[in-house]
Amino acid sequence: MIFRNRGVTDQTDQPQLNRGNGRTFVALAVAAAIPLLLLSGWVATLMAQQQRDLNRNAAVASATRVAERVASDIAAQVAVLQAEAASATLDEPDLATFYAEAERLKRAHPLWETVELATPDGAQVVNLLRTLDEILGPTADRKSFDAVVATRHAVVGGIGPVGLISGKRLVALRTPVIRNGELRYVLSVGLATDAVSSILRDAGAPEGWVGTIVDADGNTIARTRAEAEELGQPANAALREAIRRKPQGFYTGSTLEGSNVEVVYRTLKDTGGWSVHFGMPVEALNAPVSRSYLLLGSGSALSIGLALALVGLVGRDMAQRRAGERARFALALRASEEQGAVAAEAAELGTLRWDMGRGKVIASPRAAQLLAWRAQVTEDSETEAHSGDVIEAVHAEDRARLTEALHRSAAGDAILDVEFRVHGLGQEPRWVRLNGRAPRLDEDAPSGLVYGVVSDIEPRKRAEAERLELLRRLGEAQENEQRRIARELHDQVGQTVTGLSLGLKGLERLLDGSDAPAEAGRRVRWLQTLAGEIGRDIHRAAVDLRPTALDDLGLREAIATLLREWGLRHAIRSDLEFLGEPARLPAATESAIYRIVQEALTNVLKHARAGTVSVSVEHRLNEIQVIIEDDGVGFDPEAVGQPLPDGPLAKPPLGLSGIRERLTLLGGTLTLESSAGVGTTLFVRIPVPEAT
Repeated sequence: MIFRNRGVTDQTDQPQLNRGNGRTFVALAVAAAIPLLLLSGWVATLMAQQQRDLNRNAAVASATRVAERVASDIAAQVAVLQAEAASATLDEPDLATFYAEAERLKRAHPLWETVELATPDGAQVVNLLRTLDEILGPTADRKSFDAVVATRHAVVGGIGPVGLISGKRLVALRTPVIRNGELRYVLSVGLATDAVSSILRDAGAPEGWVGTIVDADGNTIARTRAEAEELGQPANAALREAIRRKPQGFYTGSTLEGSNVEVVYRTLKDTGGWSVHFGMPVEALNAPVSRSYLLLGSGSALSIGLALALVGLVGRDMAQRRAGERARFALALRASEEQGAVAAEAAELGTLRWDMGRGKVIASPRAAQLLAWRAQVTEDSETEAHSGDVIEAVHAEDRARLTEALHRSAAGDAILDVEFRVHGLGQEPRWVRLNGRAPRLDEDAPSGLVYGVVSDIEPRKRAEAERLELLRRLGEAQENEQRRIARELHDQVGQTVTGLSLGLKGLERLLDGSDAPAEAGRRVRWLQTLAGEIGRDIHRAAVDLRPTALDDLGLREAIATLLREWGLRHAIRSDLEFLGEPARLPAATESAIYRIVQEALTNVLKHARAGTVSVSVEHRLNEIQVIIEDDGVGFDPEAVGQPLPDGPLAKPPLGLSGIRERLTLLGGTLTLESSAGVGTTLFVRIPVPEAT
């Protein structure tokens, strides 16, 4: 049927093409050269305007990219600062050790001018620009400092006054140091303005543009063509008015160099109101359009009469051609829809169209069946339902996730890919997957439509659940077996070794009271020493298999004992910090956390060559967070998976498969941060049900 329709279309279009060619020949013969000049000017004008629009769109994309890059860089600096605020050196505090850590971080972050630690009243106690024994005085930029004290949250400040110590105008990034619910200090990083300008220049701004970053008060922080006297000064009136009007858009102004520019600006996320502005020279932007207007005006003056006739003929011909193209496109679209429907039916998939504006869902019978609609389903027609009825058939725990994914996809922010459970009358919940995207009918506004494909993933979900259950049982069996072996080592083999030591002690006394050779006494004492070492080895092996402190005293004492014995055995300094309520956790969670710390310490010993290891365990409202940090050699995560010079792929220096396997069973996550020469940090998060 598709080929027959296509043939009919070709036959009906042939006379139309012939007529169009005839009209074009007549128009060219009548208009001759002068109407062609007018048409060329008109086309040139359209192309110039399109080029200007493309340049503006490119400016918007570039400004957005630069804004995201700058915001990301600032967020990364704040994240490092927050991690340092959690350092164990600030618990006591140990300012000398903290000073050394801060110097190491500053060397790893070239954009940092200084690191400052101040008490809540603003008095500096540490500043890397001075030694610890010097009197430092109050901190600069009290506005951002007071904001941290008031909110107890990290703050990105604007450009501050000239510091008494630095002698420069710095941009302060500040975060609170809280211990036991009390604000102990405010930890700050001072970024030099030329450092912020380097971030702006390195973010990929187009050549020849003038870029500026201003803070929430409208003061200039950085500029791609920055001069020292310009930074910290209020920006021009057009810039400040644009920021007050709305967070992003366009405005026209002039640069400090005196050139007129059209500026695109974006407000940076999570920076306390910073905004980035890029100015495009108006002359360069509008020059092609101005030339095209001149050409069009000249052509109009020469051929006003014949041009009208030519435009009429060409417009009619274009309209008919466009109508023919629309007809062929509609035919091809119907054929494509038929082929897609056949393919979906063959693959046991369902198709749907979700209209967010009307609140309607139109779907194929298979999609309605998979989504368990409470509606009449026919075999040869589409089924329509209200979106509320469709959402009602979704499992209550999955409705919010599905709704959020639909809105994000309809807004054009993401491709739709969500898994959820549906339940019909008298049926067990069943897993399905919805994939799709929103068509972009208008570049300026979302269509509110989502086209999707529904598939049945219940067998895969069931297989995944069975696999996790099997892994959980294997883990429990392994823990039980290790507990049994540890008990036998401690109770049976350990007692036997103890008896052997007592027997050797008695034999030594008998030899001392007899005329036995001195060599026999030395041999007995050597055997006593050997028996003692065997007993300690057996005790250590039993603790490694299953520490009794984990069952008797809980996770805190078990990890403390592990770190203490491990540090003494391998001469590595270790720190332990517990935050939150000291409540007992489920046995499986405690065992997993202990084993994760144990495996991480093994990896540090094998690969890191570290001098200090820090472990932090924080019990939050609905989760446990474990942070394991070392100051070893680290590695480059981006190099993992890349081929080495001799052929094989590079592998990470940490064997993390065991940790990830344990976290999979508990629904936890693992995040790894590492850089060559600055150590490695593991962030482990495990959800824990709220105690009732």
